[in-house]
Amino acid sequence: MVFIKSAKITFEKKVNIKEGLANNQWLSDEVKEKMGKYRTTNLEYSFNDSASIYRAKPKESLGDNAFFFSSDNTDELFTDFTKSNRVKRKSIMGDDFILKDSIPRLKWKIMHDLRKIAGYECRKAIATINDTVTVVAFYTDEILLKGGPEGFTGLPGMILGLAIPRYRTTWFATKVEAKNVPILNIAPPTKGKRTDTEKDFKKLFDLYTRYDDKKSPRKIEDVKKELYSLFL
Repeated sequence: MVFIKSAKITFEKKVNIKEGLANNQWLSDEVKEKMGKYRTTNLEYSFNDSASIYRAKPKESLGDNAFFFSSDNTDELFTDFTKSNRVKRKSIMGDDFILKDSIPRLKWKIMHDLRKIAGYECRKAIATINDTVTVVAFYTDEILLKGGPEGFTGLPGMILGLAIPRYRTTWFATKVEAKNVPILNIAPPTKGKRTDTEKDFKKLFDLYTRYDDKKSPRKIEDVKKELYSLFL
């Protein structure tokens, strides 16, 4: 068995938008009928033996539903596994912001189920986020880095498959470019407005909540949790 220390992985993200918009009263039944079932995008996860960068592939096509969704996505997530921290660039109201935090720890339950993904045998694991949301992951120990899409980490190898049923969303690796890939030089995103200080984050908080109901203001802690949840 050859253990992989550096590679590029292409993930296909599928969101079941037809199911999600089934009860939407703003769209006519005719429009819903014309829509494709899934919104599909491709994401790239590049890593070496200590860090990773995750982002949408450029010029991404959204197929039948391009009319309803913008394909521009400048979000990206850098993870430093040696320092247990990460840096996220997130687009909010047309501006890019740089957010920093530590790698969250999930309590994974490893199952016996096996599944082949992109040529790798993967084992199933389950965890819970946001108290009640179930996450199903499939990881391979042939790829040593304990990473994965959307910032999910902490299993004994790379996550190549991910599903969050409540969000009607899946991420599955379609290609792993591992042969003859050099040790990639991976660096955190730098272009964006800083949020390092309390004053900086307050500006982001005000922008992010500008259309909220002022009679029921959200707590900063709740907004932080929302900003740092799913990434792309």
